[in-house]
Amino acid sequence: AEEQSTALAEIDRFTKWNQCTGRKIRTYAVTQDGLKQKTSGKVTGDSLGVFGDPDVSLDDIKDLTVIVLVVSSILAVASLVFLPENIGATFTYLFGGIPIVFVAVGSTSPGLIADALASTKKTRDDDVEKSARICVHEAGHFLCGYLCGLPVKSYEITAEDVPCVEFHVTGSGDLAREYTNEEIAALSVVAMSGSVAEVIEFEQAKGGANDLVALDGCFRRSKEFLGAAKQEDLTRWGALLSYQLLTENKEIFAKLVQAFKRKDSIKDCIAIIESRS
Repeated sequence: AEEQSTALAEIDRFTKWNQCTGRKIRTYAVTQDGLKQKTSGKVTGDSLGVFGDPDVSLDDIKDLTVIVLVVSSILAVASLVFLPENIGATFTYLFGGIPIVFVAVGSTSPGLIADALASTKKTRDDDVEKSARICVHEAGHFLCGYLCGLPVKSYEITAEDVPCVEFHVTGSGDLAREYTNEEIAALSVVAMSGSVAEVIEFEQAKGGANDLVALDGCFRRSKEFLGAAKQEDLTRWGALLSYQLLTENKEIFAKLVQAFKRKDSIKDCIAIIESRS
């Protein structure tokens, strides 16, 4: 945030910072069909990767479920046979609980299992595409976060050797407080912008699972109770608005992607958004 403040101070005039406030940040219900229609069929649950990595099929999930069940059962029985009675019983319960935990995770966050399966299929040939995807994903976050007026919390080079951006909710220093409707709306846009950016660039998103988990955490801290239907509406609305922002600013977005590939500074990225480069 300090680096962003310095960068902002060094740029003469701002026309795009916090551009969404008051003009577009009003939320409304968006259906799945409405989202698909308003994005020319590009943004859907499938293309966003909401149902997991597209490289992982339902058969893969079924096979893994069978493997987990069989292996856990064998280990549980073996624990009773080969270990001392008390220790064996303890390990039997532990191994017996693995399938239950697996099913619970699969029911609540299937994308996590799909991502784990997909990672076992990756090869070194995927490294270049992965790096490009991350740059597109993070550039989408950066642009939409800037347009929504969210301060940058951190901007650093990751283990994949690409920049990664993280935002504060607002400039407020109170990290434990609940979030207002306006803040939840802005976070919905920024959370979905990375996956939407991938859809625009590659037609299919693969890196949005963590964003959805983070957004779910934000929903839980809303001042106003958000039921499941409202959360789904906000998620789809966030995807739609981020699509509109990225397509309206497609030239800036393209330049920002290149800036992320070069690992440019926050100042340089903001200058691109404000057309100072």
